Amino acid sequence: MSERKRLTDYVYQIAASLVQNGVEDVVISPGSRSTPLAYAFASAKELNVYRQVDERSAGFFALGLAKAKAKPVALLCTSGTAAANYYPAIVEAKYARVPLVVITADRPHELREVGAPQAINQLDLYGKHVKWFADFPIPDEYSQTLPFIERHIARAVNVAITHPFGPVHINVPFREPLLIDFRDELPNSTFFASFNGIIAPDFAAMNALSSMIRDAKRGIIIIGELALGTNRDYLWSFIRKMKWPVLVESLSNMRTNVPEDCREYIISTYDALLKSEDFKRQAACDTVIRFGDQPVSKFLTIFLTEWRPKNYIVIDEDPSFRDSASVATHFIQAAIGPWLEELEVQSLLEEGYCALWKKSEDLAIKHIREYSAHAEDEGAFVQYLLEHLPEKSDLFVSNSMPIRDIDTFLLPTSKDIQIFANRGANGIDGVISTAFGFSKGREERETYLLIGDLAALHDLNAFLLTRYQPCKMTVVVLNNDGGGIFSYLSQATVKEYYEDLFGTPTALRFHDVADMYGMDYVTIKEFDEKEKIFDNNGQPLRLIEIMTNRDDNVQAHRMLWQKILSEMKEWLL
Repeated sequence: MSERKRLTDYVYQIAASLVQNGVEDVVISPGSRSTPLAYAFASAKELNVYRQVDERSAGFFALGLAKAKAKPVALLCTSGTAAANYYPAIVEAKYARVPLVVITADRPHELREVGAPQAINQLDLYGKHVKWFADFPIPDEYSQTLPFIERHIARAVNVAITHPFGPVHINVPFREPLLIDFRDELPNSTFFASFNGIIAPDFAAMNALSSMIRDAKRGIIIIGELALGTNRDYLWSFIRKMKWPVLVESLSNMRTNVPEDCREYIISTYDALLKSEDFKRQAACDTVIRFGDQPVSKFLTIFLTEWRPKNYIVIDEDPSFRDSASVATHFIQAAIGPWLEELEVQSLLEEGYCALWKKSEDLAIKHIREYSAHAEDEGAFVQYLLEHLPEKSDLFVSNSMPIRDIDTFLLPTSKDIQIFANRGANGIDGVISTAFGFSKGREERETYLLIGDLAALHDLNAFLLTRYQPCKMTVVVLNNDGGGIFSYLSQATVKEYYEDLFGTPTALRFHDVADMYGMDYVTIKEFDEKEKIFDNNGQPLRLIEIMTNRDDNVQAHRMLWQKILSEMKEWLL
């Protein structure tokens, strides 16, 4: 067998095995050492291939694609620092529980750690940030090599999509020459399928949960960001049975598409309410049931830490459950599913407890809805954006202030809009790239991105994606010339160093970026120009730059919180 045929068989077997195990999408960052696999992927009609020359951006693009589809996405790059540039996206994928199959091409074993060019130590490169790692054999004629590849690709994909979802890493060494013979068909597989089990609580866990629900006098449900692919109908059914106050984070996507018969239980303004010491005292609970990740709200965490409930039950797919405040008392490993409908529920909370939450929610909503009548800051723009997003729209949101403003201004609605963000590691890197990947994964819906100026500057190379495949998205940049979130933190009180170390103004504008990539550009300098956000002339790519002021933002937000707290204080006394 010729060397070229061995190489051809090898790479097409990898492609076939990925397809056999449900991978539909591959993101490729071009490079020399990965040439054989790039050829195999590009020529396989069963795979959708996306290109991005910047590996850091490519990693986040794949993350967004996998997040949108709730399916594993493969990443391919050449050897050396190209592989290292995937690291930030892999970290996010680990903590956000997103399935990525990362494939790094490598130098052959004899060229490792001997000074060969573009060769670094890629073994266990991503450490504990991947769920599994394999170093593949060099292409050869050994009879076990191709069966090994089939089963290890199956294992990699299976590990990536076993709860909790996450990234896996396959390192593939190649010797030169790197050319292959192109084929029209993928080879047959001798490994056919993996079947994952459903994680559900056992009899003892169900009884324990039912007992705690039955004994609760002051109980709340908390719903954070949920696992990819979660069927929320089971949660709505559970809410109907429980009739408890449900503190719903915006990223759970249960503040939107709210069924009419569940609306009275949804509490969206808890972050503002829990700034009140009077309210916290009266809302103290004995039982908490949490689904999904811990919410963004700092004040919710403080509330739970100060008033430690007798029973705090975390329901999560991962046995290493998330509990940064160390308040959980019980853990149930389970995915959200049919077991919730089978759960025996007998609940009778103290009279007035649910009414306390509902009346407080209504009070806060009143002030939030009145906000833009007197405010013209970033919050007012966010409120307007949320109110006017078209049906069947997705809003991808950057971290720092944008996600917090979404949590403040997204009120319960029956409207079909959904909110997404990179809340695994909570960084501001790779946000535009992730949003582009997300938009490609849900092309039947309209995608908007809300991002601050510094986060946008972090990821300008993301726009290279638009030169290699059609992209459609509206990018809304809130430009307050610096790090706006620090204005709300204690660092802002140290005036001598604040601007240099935290405010970090750049005086940069985004019109030239839009011009460089052929995007439709709109600038908004006054609040009464807000309609321009949706004044679309049919361009698939739009960049809207909204000029805001950090000091005005802080003042307007604090005024809103003060109005809510003042009125609450009057009726709580």
